[in-house]
Amino acid sequence: MQADGSSDGRSATILVIGAGLAGSEAAWQAAQRGAQVVLYEMRPGRMTEVHRTGGFAELVCSNSLGSTLPDRPLGLLKNELRRLGSLVIACADATALPAGNALAVGRDAFSAAVTAAVGEHPRIEVRREELTAIPPDIPTIIASGPLTSPELSSAIQELAGHDHLRFYDAMAPIVVGESVDMRVAFRASRYQLRSDAAFADREATADYINCPLDRDSYYAFVAALNAAEKAPLREIEKEEEARRYFEACLPIEVLAARHPDALAYGPMRPVGLRDPRTARRPFAVVQLRQDDTAGSLYNLVGFQTSLRWGEQERVLRMIPGLERAEFVRFGQMHRNTYIDSPALLRPTLQWHDRNDLFFAGQLTGTEGYVGSTASGLIAGLNAARLVHSLPPVVPPPTSMIGALLHYITQQKQGVFEPMKANFGLLPELGQPIRDKRRRYAVFAERAQSELDHWLRTELQDYPASFSRVERPIK
Repeated sequence: MQADGSSDGRSATILVIGAGLAGSEAAWQAAQRGAQVVLYEMRPGRMTEVHRTGGFAELVCSNSLGSTLPDRPLGLLKNELRRLGSLVIACADATALPAGNALAVGRDAFSAAVTAAVGEHPRIEVRREELTAIPPDIPTIIASGPLTSPELSSAIQELAGHDHLRFYDAMAPIVVGESVDMRVAFRASRYQLRSDAAFADREATADYINCPLDRDSYYAFVAALNAAEKAPLREIEKEEEARRYFEACLPIEVLAARHPDALAYGPMRPVGLRDPRTARRPFAVVQLRQDDTAGSLYNLVGFQTSLRWGEQERVLRMIPGLERAEFVRFGQMHRNTYIDSPALLRPTLQWHDRNDLFFAGQLTGTEGYVGSTASGLIAGLNAARLVHSLPPVVPPPTSMIGALLHYITQQKQGVFEPMKANFGLLPELGQPIRDKRRRYAVFAERAQSELDHWLRTELQDYPASFSRVERPIK
């Protein structure tokens, strides 16, 4: 092994553990760059608490990958990933559903596209086996996800030398679209009815089903939610640190308990929506987003919950339009795991004292689908560089992908918490810009320019056949 972290080139095989978003992306990137990859996935032989298939990159919470607007953090990050040749984003684009200014996908179609692309790659061998130990003496990327098995979690904990952190997450219910009462609900996207110049370039289509609540029905719903019985925690979930959630994915009952108006200013905010029957903005609204390619299933946007299923059915039927809705999945809370990345990982996503061990995905604290994909891409890229005796690289901190990885590996203040893409991670601009929209646009322009410069200057040492996409995504 070279002092700069590169390999002596004797082994060009890379192991990837986990075929979620990060693992699939990492395997693809490494294989595209000439490495032989062995990808381990324990499903369907051993399932997690929330997965239902053995497909790669199965989405278990929302089916949305967030904003497509170039001056929004997730829109910028997705554009950067496209520039870097991301498999996951290519498959998401190919299986996109109507969702206004968001990239939502058909879950099954998306997973099938990723599974086919990875499984058919000539340099990727898929093994449907569970690894319970960290392989020694061979380049390895651990991307086993937030639902890492207890055995592998123990191995990671032993390697780290101290407890890695846990938190708990919750996923939203799904209903049959035709069972929603459209005499009450209405179709619209936010700002759809705006015609002023400020929104002329962001005209939306009626992609969401909206269930409007007046003042009385909203507060009655909040009261019922606060009184509803929560699912009991298992013993391990009673640990103090296991009571933490991602702020971006808080269960609705946690939000409601904070303040009676928290939901009205959070997932039930009615901003940008008008009920066509009254031409007025509702007091609150529950949005339903298409969840499958056929357009038959809809998830309740932002309605992650860990209520008992019977309580969910009772309370959620208080929402106007859902009184007789058919629920095909109720929400549930599930375990998530992540490591103390600033103490354990280098900016290249290599383990602090082992050059040929990489981590990627939500295990590292990159929150959400797109953030997980980003860390998988860089881990796969750097693992391939390692086996080809090339030095690892780090994207510029002025790019969104570089800023996110800088945060998870360099953050030193307080207790490390997972982080999603946001403009607060980017270095300040030379000249302050007070207008927020203009400031975000300049952030995005700078990120694109400096990422392109990085690509031209740092990634030109691959043979051309390694860097190009060898087959289009079907």
